[in-house]
Amino acid sequence: MKIGKITEKDRAMARVCVNCPVCRHARKKQKGPVYMFVRTIERGLCPFCRAYEKVHGSKAHEPFPSTKPGN
Repeated sequence: MKIGKITEKDRAMARVCVNCPVCRHARKKQKGPVYMFVRTIERGLCPFCRAYEKVHGSKAHEPFPSTKPGN
């Protein structure tokens, strides 16, 4: 993904993804049909997931950096 300037609109859209119950479940559980669904749609269909990736530098289905193993 080409990362340009992060705007306030990007940040607002990324907050929607952070609070999305489907994406939250995928980040927390890291398995199952919801996880696979988010992995499938995040880049091509969901503008909120794309904004999340742009702002946070990680995919919408990946756990938050503080919850990744080894941290």
